Amino acid sequence: MSSLTPGRAVFLVSRREFLGKVRTKSFVWGTLVIIALMAGYVLLQVLLFDDAGRDRVALSGQATALAEPLEQTARSFGREVETVDVTDVAAAEEQVRSGDVDALITGASDDLRVVVKDSLGDSLRNSLDLLVKQQVLDANLAEAGVDPAEVARDVERAGVDVVALEPEDPRSGQRLAIGLVIAGLLYYSLLVYGAMVAQGVVEEKSSRVVELLLATLRPWQLLLGKVIGLGAVGLLQLLVIGGLGLALASLTGVIDVAGVAGGALATGLLWYVLGFFLYATVFAAAASLVSRQEELQAVLMPISMSIVVAFLLGINFMVTDPGGTTVTVLSLLPPFAPILMPGRMAMGVAPTWQVLLAIVLALAAIAAITWLGGKVYSNAVLRTGARVRLRDVLR
Repeated sequence: MSSLTPGRAVFLVSRREFLGKVRTKSFVWGTLVIIALMAGYVLLQVLLFDDAGRDRVALSGQATALAEPLEQTARSFGREVETVDVTDVAAAEEQVRSGDVDALITGASDDLRVVVKDSLGDSLRNSLDLLVKQQVLDANLAEAGVDPAEVARDVERAGVDVVALEPEDPRSGQRLAIGLVIAGLLYYSLLVYGAMVAQGVVEEKSSRVVELLLATLRPWQLLLGKVIGLGAVGLLQLLVIGGLGLALASLTGVIDVAGVAGGALATGLLWYVLGFFLYATVFAAAASLVSRQEELQAVLMPISMSIVVAFLLGINFMVTDPGGTTVTVLSLLPPFAPILMPGRMAMGVAPTWQVLLAIVLALAAIAAITWLGGKVYSNAVLRTGARVRLRDVLR
């Protein structure tokens, strides 16, 4: 054995794995592609949100006087209306047909004519109905000698006092989106970089490089260095993608809870570290049982499926019942916690005691898996040829 200290040996292996991967074109281009896709998705959401909450309405003739009242009435329904005055009705109808405007309104205030391409949205219909009725009411009040403005003020003061026993979070939708994004990034990182550790083990074993490395290093030093090095690559990519995504979403206004998103990213990084040590050690130990890439998929399937199941369960429960008993219990268990718990934390439904319990259980599982996985790896990594049976290496 070499005079290398254990810490120095692990550092050299991890540095080799880290630099070898981040310098590859696949890492650089893969990261750029993910960033480009995420940027495209954010910009698409900006366009969709902008179009979904706004109507463009053309006004002609006497209807032009309704521009300001229509905009104010629409706001009461949570809708933005952009009005434009037109003089050529035929040309305006062509704009409706092409989708440049959502509706063309003509006629007197008590007898409006609305032209749409196929249907009139509920918010715009309700705004127009209320506006027309208000115009007719004002006219009748004026004829009766009653000041419509005074009546309007009285109506404005009238209202219903609503007391919510469990107020709904107005930002729950954004919290859900953040939770799902964090879960998706963790799913990708754990699956891809865990499999990368396994592939590296098989490559070194099949090429006999591992025999040269183990002439200088102990098996646990090689295993730990490989896990740390490739884990750092995944952590770097996750930090770059998450940080840029957070900045882009904040700048474009897709989310207005930047503090929540920043906290979710930080906790996501923590759970990535815990999840990666948990899964990568198992990936490496499983890969050490085989000597060919063709056999690798079979031994990795159970591990990969547990990550896939955790992700699918997380998506389903976070959308339907993030605070339910089932998802709460699953988010505490080490195989599922790295994906489920950060998503629930982003949504604000995971109390502190559950988070701490999940971390303690994850650390305990990491200690147990590291010991067991290290034993399997040490006993199997130098065995070539046929697939090694698990019970043989555990003896």
